[in-house]
Amino acid sequence: MTDGAPLILTVVNAVGSALVAGVFFAFSAFVMAGLGRAPANAGTAAMQGINLAAPTAPFMIAFLGTGATSVVLAVMAVVRWSEPPAPWLLLGCLLYLAAVVLTVVYHIPRNNALAVLDPAASASHDAWGRYRSEWTRWNHVRTATALAAAITLTLSLRSR
Repeated sequence: MTDGAPLILTVVNAVGSALVAGVFFAFSAFVMAGLGRAPANAGTAAMQGINLAAPTAPFMIAFLGTGATSVVLAVMAVVRWSEPPAPWLLLGCLLYLAAVVLTVVYHIPRNNALAVLDPAASASHDAWGRYRSEWTRWNHVRTATALAAAITLTLSLRSR
């Protein structure tokens, strides 16, 4: 696991994890706060638009591609467990996959629920406030796991 394809996959996975963590970080650091400063109908409509625009090819390649390389590297780490980078690789891959699972089981369902709200309806205003608060809280976790994955995968390169 010290050269060739495993090394390249590790670098690609570390960079992908950092890139995705950066996207998540932007939402935690200022995007959701900025949307929260807008009137509820405008914040809701803007987030609905962001959720529709988010699954672009570049983002999905980074997000899902890093997930795929995480699975491959995790299997390699288990198979070659006696090699020094294996524990770091496995931990990094599992951390990134935790961000993917959190996205699939938590964020996407809430995004889908937000998508059907009428931003102009007064009932949507309370829903937007709850969505923003809860979604952001779990986005912090998603950010931390993706960033921890990038750090851990980078550390695996030092143990080679």
